[in-house]
Amino acid sequence: MKDEQLWERIICNPNVMAGKPVIKGTRLTVEYLLNLRAHRASEDEILSEYAGLDIEDIQACYLAASKSLEKTAFLPLTLEAA
Repeated sequence: MKDEQLWERIICNPNVMAGKPVIKGTRLTVEYLLNLRAHRASEDEILSEYAGLDIEDIQACYLAASKSLEKTAFLPLTLEAA
């Protein structure tokens, strides 16, 4: 699926979840779904828990995260010894 098609799945509305990006037609934020994945919820588990979601909705969350980090410089939380 092309980026443009994935982007169509995410909306920001100031009247929904304080304007955070959500999956269109839901109150599920991109942040929440990525947090589920970060805590080892599988895509299949998420899809079975939230019946209205499609795999493309989760892929749209990945795209949103990657695009939001494109111009961000990260500093490590801890410095490794050389």
